Amino acid sequence: MTSTAAPVPPSSPSSSAWVEARRAELANLLEARLAPPSDGDPGRLVEAMRYSLLAPGKRIRPLLALAAAETVGPLDDQVRLACAAVELVHCYSLIHDDLPAMDDDDFRRGRPSNHKVFGEATAILAGDALLTLAFDWIAEAGARAARPEGYLRGARALAHGAGVRGMVRGQARDLGDPPPATLEALEILHGEKTAALFRASLELGAEVAGAGSEAVAALGRFGTLYGVAFQHADDRDDAEHADHRAGARLRLQTLVAEACATLAPPSTGGEAARARLVDLARALLP
Repeated sequence: MTSTAAPVPPSSPSSSAWVEARRAELANLLEARLAPPSDGDPGRLVEAMRYSLLAPGKRIRPLLALAAAETVGPLDDQVRLACAAVELVHCYSLIHDDLPAMDDDDFRRGRPSNHKVFGEATAILAGDALLTLAFDWIAEAGARAARPEGYLRGARALAHGAGVRGMVRGQARDLGDPPPATLEALEILHGEKTAALFRASLELGAEVAGAGSEAVAALGRFGTLYGVAFQHADDRDDAEHADHRAGARLRLQTLVAEACATLAPPSTGGEAARARLVDLARALLP
């Protein structure tokens, strides 16, 4: 698993401002689009959805989708809505991940997990509702877009990344198999459980913005490498993966360098758009 990737390029000073601006836009969009219903809320379903979706978070996946879209051109409302849908899928996965039948976590982002506040049944329904709403948003955006075919391809990419060949498969692997015995086995798990949704986020953003197949493929590869690196970074202090920690530290630098190397022009847009993705990757380094 060695690499001869080029060194990670320098970061752009404007990226932090871009991240904060896009994160604020996403927060406003999510709040507005999932407002409390005027006709009541049986079982506190929408309240449970809002509890998790609007909780403070980094919004990394929709940010990556938006950054991929901006490699093609300026954002419009349809592209923003489709990219925001990625966060609904991620949020659903967190709600279900925390359930007693899965990872059995009582807290998420410093607050009680959804099922601890609303009960297991409502938490399951809230996750189901967020997952289906994500594809509703993409379909709505595509129906209004000048090129709806990109939204169809984006929806398919998201379904692949979230489903039986991606995130759900990784969760099944994590539940059913013994802990990974090697770094290579750990990266297979990371590739499915984490990186598949990152890849889908980049592919969706590129597709809905009208990117060509070469750019979609390059951005998807970036997403895979970024996703595995992201999980290595997240596992730095995880005792469960202590045996792999030294190797993972070395791999992290390699993966980030390889991810950035996939963004070579001209297939992945202008310098400013590429720099934002590079900076998101560099932020994973210690």
